[in-house]
Amino acid sequence: MDKSTIVCRCEEINIDEIESAIKMGAHTFDDIKRITRCGMGPCQAKICTTLVQRIISEYTDKPLSDIGPSRMRMPLKLTRIGVLAGNKESSSVISVFSESASKEGETKND
Repeated sequence: MDKSTIVCRCEEINIDEIESAIKMGAHTFDDIKRITRCGMGPCQAKICTTLVQRIISEYTDKPLSDIGPSRMRMPLKLTRIGVLAGNKESSSVISVFSESASKEGETKND
């Protein structure tokens, strides 16, 4: 593959940037993520994980099975600014999450 081939479409990271990160000492997906932002886009590494693991494996001569995936984040829903600003009765973290969660039987337009 050409060095300019895009691996992470969300952050537009190409093979050359990933290899440069490996040369700088990155040997895990999370190391590459910290240096290049690869895997931090909207898909959260769902598309590029396998490609990055393969590049790390080829570049470091480690078996592909030894290269772990990136650390996943808990999916969150959007939260109204007013809730974060404290315009609700309670401003605890739990109340913010309960405010953003849909109630049973409630649709998004309610």
